[in-house]
Formats: sequence, structure tokens, C-alpha cells
Amino acid sequence: MTDHNTKAIKPELKTSKDGFSTSKTLKIIALGGLGEIGKNTMAIAYGEDMILVDAGLAFPSEEMLGVDLVLPDLTFLAKNQQYLRGLAITHGHEDHIGGIPFLLRDVTLPSIYGPALALGLLEKKLSENGLLGRTSLKHVKPRQRVQMGCFNVEFIRCTHSIADAFSLVIRTPVGVIVHTGDFKFDFTPVDGEQSDIASLAAASEEGILLLMSDSTNSEREGFTPSERTVWAKINESFANAKGRIIVTTFASNVNRVKQVLQAAMMYDRKVAVLGRSMLTFASIARELGYMTYPDGLLVPVDQVNQLPKEKVVILTTGSQGEPMSALTRIANDEHRQIKIIAGDTVIISATPIPGNERSVANTINALCVRGAKVIYGRDAGVHVSGHGCQEEQKLMINLCKPKFFMPVHGEYRMLVRHGELAVECGVSAENIFVMENGEVLELTADHGKTTGQVESGVLLIDFNRDFFIDEEIVAERQKLADDGLVVIAITVDPKGAVVGGPDVTLRGVILPRGIPVEDFVQELRQTIEGIIGKANAAGPVTPDEVRSLLIEKLEAHFARDLRSSPLLQVMVMRSAKASAEELAAINNVKAAKAVPKSVKDK
Repeated sequence: MTDHNTKAIKPELKTSKDGFSTSKTLKIIALGGLGEIGKNTMAIAYGEDMILVDAGLAFPSEEMLGVDLVLPDLTFLAKNQQYLRGLAITHGHEDHIGGIPFLLRDVTLPSIYGPALALGLLEKKLSENGLLGRTSLKHVKPRQRVQMGCFNVEFIRCTHSIADAFSLVIRTPVGVIVHTGDFKFDFTPVDGEQSDIASLAAASEEGILLLMSDSTNSEREGFTPSERTVWAKINESFANAKGRIIVTTFASNVNRVKQVLQAAMMYDRKVAVLGRSMLTFASIARELGYMTYPDGLLVPVDQVNQLPKEKVVILTTGSQGEPMSALTRIANDEHRQIKIIAGDTVIISATPIPGNERSVANTINALCVRGAKVIYGRDAGVHVSGHGCQEEQKLMINLCKPKFFMPVHGEYRMLVRHGELAVECGVSAENIFVMENGEVLELTADHGKTTGQVESGVLLIDFNRDFFIDEEIVAERQKLADDGLVVIAITVDPKGAVVGGPDVTLRGVILPRGIPVEDFVQELRQTIEGIIGKANAAGPVTPDEVRSLLIEKLEAHFARDLRSSPLLQVMVMRSAKASAEELAAINNVKAAKAVPKSVKDK
């Protein structure tokens, strides 16, 4: 586990032996979700009671080679699990529940409370990981209150891009907290479940000490359009399509999937579903009553090619250009069962998550090359965000009228902009806390301040090996991909003189134009011998000293001559064991080197 810039909590706090402050103040500690999209994991503590709000994951950026998932560092929770009284889930997206199976491997939780859809998805995850029974899953309904230690948590309905989403009103010994979860104000939602503005207003009448609010769209002006506006564009796209229709969207967007199925029924098309996550969401949503469709609507993928093209809809994963997703494999002509046919209509009903823009563009390009008509982008109208824009964020602030404000769920610039919106809405600038993961916000009824930092950072997961990846390894992989590899093997005698090699191997290194590999390698050998010879001139050197010296000098050499920093592997081997006399002589020389000049002069 990694520890990034960890600081001890200030000593004036009453602290237990494992570092958890049990003072009678309210503490807010985000372990993920600040300065980033994903990993949403929030701890709230008072005295010896602590609860969690969500426990999510993030997906790796392109430079995280070989990484499948990114999790928050869970060290703080593992050390302080005796204080945990429960976990409250706001909704079923991976960046809010995807980390729970990993959390339960090391941390004991008495109960997890959440909406039915989120718990249905979580139960399947826990079953697949052999973790069912590790904790109690408790379904909550809108406006239901749950007591977790000294915290009374009320779940109130909000609208988002997934069905069954909640905001939380948390009543604490210090005051009322509102955690919005991911939200927008959709006044014409497809499922008819509007945000519970009345409960927010009632909490505001009690007086809200702290509002923690979703910052994702804080840079976008206006309002986010209603999910219902997407229907007109989906209907239009279906009406104009002459051949097969391929639709990709977030598997979790149950209302969007429901609209696609409705359009398929209207235009007498059968639907084949591709992608494990899409099948899982569709199955659980139908089982829980969030969508209904006749049994004959869905057909196996292997029957698609037997149906008339104008009778087919393919609903697939891959809206983010994921390399192994069904749509990406179809676009690259690598899918075993589905091939793009000229005249196919592909509807990308999603926008790229920050960092995925290039992957999505590559997928669109590949689809177009194969003759598909691709409908995509914000102007196409086939997608709307599940997050509120600036006017909705202002509405939330004005409804709650908080004393303190903490923007959450967003990259750092988004948090800053959301804080500026709060100032515009009348929150005092000194009462706004733009935080980083691991920082501790400490509140009383009248005052708020940051009081230190707990262990935080990231855990990198490789599914193929089922263990954590060190961040240094990922950095080495990136360097290898960017600049290549240089391997140097050399044998020295006990005094550090070269007796074998140096042998030089290059992999993926770009050489200066016009210089043959053989000439470059020969020059590099001479440089290595010169470095060692110069060092030996001052007295014998050990193999470890030879290795350190070569790394230092060659890194500077490559930066100057190649203008790159290849991954450098230096192996220095000793030719034979030194005699006792030789070792004594070497040690005497080294000791003499260490004597200050002023002493030598005396």
C-alpha cells in the first residue's frame, strides 16, 4: 500500500494508539473522489463512531500500462475498522460501489445500506468474489432513516443517470450534513422519480452545517437537459435507419437502455445484448422491476446474422472505447460473431469520461472506415449527462443554505469552480473547503478547519495476477514504452577493474539519425570503460559503486546525446572473491578517501 504525503494528525487532538482521532469533533475524511473522477470513498467520524459514504474505484488512464483498476489506499480504514458503524451507498455506479469487494477483504463492516438496484449489483459482485456473508446488505427506501452509531442517515431520492439514486441527510451530534451523491435536477425523468426537494428544504429548516456536493459539471453553464429529451433523438435515429442498429451506452444507465428497448419494440426489431456488464444490469434491473420487456424481444447473439438487417438492434458495451469491449472489437473487425456491414447505424449514447477521448475517437474512426453511419457527440442529442450543471449546483446550494461547503467528486479545477459558485450563492469564502484526498476537515457547530492528513493514495490492480501493482513498476513500464530499454552487463575484478564486457543490449531505443546500432554500441562501451577507468584511478571501487556510478553517468549521457531517458538496467558481476589482504587494502584506501583534507594536511 502506498502512502502519499502522509502527515500526522495534529498532536492536540486526542488520538488512539493506531492514529485515529477520537476527539468530540466532527471529522470529514475523503480517501478518494477529490481532485479526480472516481474512487469516491468518504469517511465521517465523531468520537468513536465512523461511517463511510460509498466505496468506489476508478479506471486507469492510458499511461497506467497493465493496470485494470485503481482503488483508494485502504490503510486508514483497516487500522481503524473497530470504529466503523456502517456504509451508506448513494447509487450503483462503479465509482461508488466498485471498491467494496476489495474493502471487505481487509475491513470488517457491520452493515451496508443502499438502494435496491445498487445492492443487487453489489450482491452479484460479492458472490463472484466469495464474499457473501462478510457483511449484512440492507435495502433502504426513500425517506427512510438508519441509525449508524451516533449518525442518523436519511436517504432521499435524487435524479441521476442510474435509477434508484439517493442523496444523504446525515444528522450528527454537531449538526446536519448533506451529501448530494451524484445528482441533477430532472423535472421530467423517464421513470417519474423526481428529486426530493421537499426533504432538502426540510433539512435546510433544521440548519445544515455542511454541504458536500457533486462538482462534475461545475465548468458547464446552465442546466443539464432532462433524460426525456434523448427519446426524440433515439426515435429519429431508429426511424431513419435502413440496416442494423448498434447502440452503445453505459450499462448502468437503466433508463437509457429502457428507451432503446422501447424503440426496438416500436420498430419491430429484435435486440441482441453484448457485454457482460450490459447483460448483468439488464437482468438485475428487470428482476427488480426497473424495466420491463417481453420475453421474445431479446435474442442470442448467434441468431443476429439470420435475421433481416432492418429487424436487428445490437445493444453493446464499449461507449468509452475500452480496448476489450464488444464495440471496440467490432470496430477493429476482431469480434467473432458481429462484423460491421456498410449501412449499419451506430449510436454512441454517451460522452467520453475525461481521459478516454482518444480511445473513443479511435473507435469512431474505425467504425466509419468500415462503412457505418455513426451518431455521436453532444450535438447529436442522443446523450445527456447525469450530473447537474452550474444552475443546478446553485439551486442545491440555495436549497440547503449551508454554513460550510465542501465540493466533492471532481478534478481539482472543478472543485475550485464549484467553490466559486458557492461564494456567488452567499457562502463565506472562509467556510469553503477545497480539499485533497487524505486531508481531515474538522468541524464544530461554529468553526471548521483542516487539521492534518491520514494515510491516502492509490492501489493499482492487475486482474491477471490478482495482486497489487507497485506504482514504481507502472512508472518503469511507461518509461519502457516511451524510451526503450538499455541493458548493460559487466564483470569486474575485486578492485573494480573491467575483466569482462561491457555487453550492451538495446530494445526500443531510438538512435540519432545516421548512426548505425553497431557504432552506437561500440561508442557506449568506450564511454562505460572510461567512466570505470576514471573511478579506478582514484582507488579501488566495489561492484555496487561501479553500478551506481554507471547509472548516474549514463542517465546524464542519454539525456544529452539521445534526448531521452530509456529504462537502464546495469548488472555488475565480480570475477572472483577477493583475498583478505586485498579486501583490507581496498578498505584502507576507502578509509583514506573519507579522511577530511584538513586532517591529511596535519
